[in-house]
Amino acid sequence: MKLPIYQIDAFASEPFGGNPAAVVPLDRWLPDARMQAIAQENNLSETAFFVAEKGAYRIRWFTPLEEVDLCGHATLAAAFVLFTELGYRGDMIRFLSRSGDLKVTGDGQLLTLDFPSQPPLPCAAPGILVEGLGRQPVECHQGEDYLAVFASQEDIAAIEPDFAVLAKLDRRGVIVTAPAEEYDFVSRFFAPALGVPEDPVTGSSFTQLAPYWSHRLGKPQMTARQVSRRGGDVVCELAGNRVLISGPAVKFLEGWIEA
Repeated sequence: MKLPIYQIDAFASEPFGGNPAAVVPLDRWLPDARMQAIAQENNLSETAFFVAEKGAYRIRWFTPLEEVDLCGHATLAAAFVLFTELGYRGDMIRFLSRSGDLKVTGDGQLLTLDFPSQPPLPCAAPGILVEGLGRQPVECHQGEDYLAVFASQEDIAAIEPDFAVLAKLDRRGVIVTAPAEEYDFVSRFFAPALGVPEDPVTGSSFTQLAPYWSHRLGKPQMTARQVSRRGGDVVCELAGNRVLISGPAVKFLEGWIEA
């Protein structure tokens, strides 16, 4: 069986930046084990698969270790493939997912994800989190991930995680964040339990970051940078119970899977 595959750098305007995702368009679903094997072979933080369904597209995302409920950068990458490679004619794509309906619109060089807002709740920082990050956050919140807030961008850059310790946490991963001078805030994201020690740019993390920073800063629209080694700029906006997450994307490669 030959399957088309694209590798897209999401939240990047040129190759080698942002977060790479593999995108595999399908006519029909493969067995779960086969999709998981493809994701493991790709060895990227996410591989997205989608199938056309009733005027929309059913989308699923796999890390090298397991399927996840929501992924931002791979959704951005899938929309980019539909808009630029597969001849999609509309200005809005609707994806059906485990996390409900997700919309992606195109506006010039930017694509915008319309995702559910997931405000995190304050909590005490677990000892494992403090041990794994090597330092005590100023604040800690919890939702799908732990959100650890620090005082400065320098604090975020200085974190050297113990991934074996962080993998023991009872959440998907850990977001670390702080205010910044050139942006409203910066962040990093660690998910070693999913086989993603540090994710370069994590679109879904902004469903938690946007409501936190919007409340703290008193404004709906913000600019942010995920300060991983590759790095990426994100514009996010809190719109009621939704978060709009915007960024560019660029194609790195296309080919065929012989599987």
